[in-house]
Amino acid sequence: MSLTSQNTQTIKKGYKRTEIGAIPEDWNAIPLGELGEALIGLTYRPSDVKEHGILVLRSSNIQEGHLAFADNVYVDCQIPERIRVQNGDILICVRNGSRPLIGKCALLDERVVGETFGAFMGVFRTKNSSYVFYQFQSDVVQRQIREHIGATINQITNKNLNSFIIPFPKNPNEEHLIASTLSDIDSLIVLLDKLIAKKRAIKQGAMQELLTGKRRLSGFSGTWKRKKLGEICGKITTGKLDANAMVEDGEYRFYTCAKEYYWIDQYAFDTEALLVSGNGANVGYVHHYKGKFNAYQRTYVLYDFSENISYVKLFMDKKLQNRIRTEVNAGNTPYIKMDTLAEMEIQTPPTIDEQNAIVEMLHAMDTEIDKMLQKLNKLRMLKQGMMQVLLTGKVRLV
Repeated sequence: MSLTSQNTQTIKKGYKRTEIGAIPEDWNAIPLGELGEALIGLTYRPSDVKEHGILVLRSSNIQEGHLAFADNVYVDCQIPERIRVQNGDILICVRNGSRPLIGKCALLDERVVGETFGAFMGVFRTKNSSYVFYQFQSDVVQRQIREHIGATINQITNKNLNSFIIPFPKNPNEEHLIASTLSDIDSLIVLLDKLIAKKRAIKQGAMQELLTGKRRLSGFSGTWKRKKLGEICGKITTGKLDANAMVEDGEYRFYTCAKEYYWIDQYAFDTEALLVSGNGANVGYVHHYKGKFNAYQRTYVLYDFSENISYVKLFMDKKLQNRIRTEVNAGNTPYIKMDTLAEMEIQTPPTIDEQNAIVEMLHAMDTEIDKMLQKLNKLRMLKQGMMQVLLTGKVRLV
């Protein structure tokens, strides 16, 4: 909101106008440079990268506002003491090929003290980090980041960071209470995120055992069989249309090689089928659909199954990507041949009843995970709403 538009609005009693909007009279609108300093990270050579050494924190080490360590880079070189991480530093992505990633941040803790950060990253160092960290995630700062990103280069500078203005309570107790309240919400989010990861790992383990017969559900026995997909699928074909066939107001679904579907005004299939992306970035993605639809010419349509179609999809979800990695034609545009699909081996229980039981058990796990994801999304939305009112003083905690 511009200052001009703010001046046309009535400011309620106890609040004042500032360049960043209305804030309480006993708050200040203060540049970040008055609260701390911005630092730009380490520039290193490819020869400095080692299997072990000093961890260089990069954009990939920030996931959903928290530290992540799935994709690490280590260096063996001289690190200026000034850019060795301290507890409470705020790590910020300041330069990236993807514009939306500029400004994503994480609060650093004792796990990374003494490590460093890369040249496309920044650190804001302040004694008020617990509060300032949430301001970096707020609409107030994110709006200023968008305004300062370069026209040709996706970056913000130290000068930009130090100039950003934030609402800041004069009362230290209010500052700490706001940070503590938002930190409590973050803790709930982290705990739920870890629980979801654990549930997903349990499901993956169950799939590995149930889809190979290593684990049998109670009441089932007999020898499993190996069958080729072409033997249990009565029909494997492709769509006949190109992308120009899609329309905005079509009545039927149109499946392409993307994970999304589009719309079309005519259908070619009226059945329950598995649709497999035949090329591109999503090659091998499997979608299960029942009804009237059409398909892109490089999307495979599999139907008329002699086995439980949901079971076959589970097996393909688990195994098809491995097959693609070894047999797909990589080239510039990866694609999978129809013969590769038809020759794929599917391990099946001896009865449809056991297949049904496996599908129901794994579906129940998915349902539980989906409910947890919905709760996680609600918590994240709650956090965003709380930041909007607490970090601007619209709601006071003292």
